Amino acid sequence: MTRVYLADAKLEERSALRVLLLDLKMEVVGEAADWPTTLAEAPVNRTDMLLIDWDLLPNSPTAALNELRKACPAALVIILISHLDARQQAALSAGADAFISKDETPDRVAERLRLAAASVRTV
Repeated sequence: MTRVYLADAKLEERSALRVLLLDLKMEVVGEAADWPTTLAEAPVNRTDMLLIDWDLLPNSPTAALNELRKACPAALVIILISHLDARQQAALSAGADAFISKDETPDRVAERLRLAAASVRTV
């Protein structure tokens, strides 16, 4: 079972993602509404996949994601983006493995998460 850590400032978005992940037979091992909590808790939960809201990252996303990768080297990092603009390229440039738009349909988000989970299992 893929172990997922959620990091999003909005409780309602974390709740919706949690329901979707549970429906996909993934285990939510932790949640955070801020960056310091994410950085402190994600490594101790043996996380396979990190779902992180772009807006939660500090001013230097590249440095933040580098620090997270050092703490969780085996975890897949997926950035959640609310506006598809230069942020999608910035997320990938900052070190994310993938991004998912918050504007996508639940079915599309589920499909992208299934594909990500499959890559976790094959690594």
